[in-house]
Amino acid sequence: MSDQEMQTKGDVKKSYVVVGATLSCSQGDQTSKMTMPASHGVFVKEKAQMNVMDYKPMANIQPFGLCQTTANPAVAAATAANYGILTPMPCIPVVTMPWINGKDDQLIENCPALTNQSINMCLYSGTIKVDDDGQE
Repeated sequence: MSDQEMQTKGDVKKSYVVVGATLSCSQGDQTSKMTMPASHGVFVKEKAQMNVMDYKPMANIQPFGLCQTTANPAVAAATAANYGILTPMPCIPVVTMPWINGKDDQLIENCPALTNQSINMCLYSGTIKVDDDGQE
């Protein structure tokens, strides 16, 4: 059975996330790529594997283009200055906790492996998710 057949039957295939994975934020207007300053020493298809502690803005999670929510103080200020018309501003994530839904039985440097089902939250009300695990 192919991956496509499995997906059409409602099964969701979990995969490990590696450097270069594509992320999106529900409040940003662009995707971004996961980065890592130094490898944990574990690789999938010759790419460094990520764990749930790889959540730091700018070190691991890059900006998502323009932010669309007034929960972001920069967007709120720009919108107020523009007579209440929503004025998107740079979407620099503010993430303060590890990813959730890691793979607890696969540890990378004593932390659960990051999977394509993992999510995180930005303090400015955005939900950050993995769009592509980066393995291809």
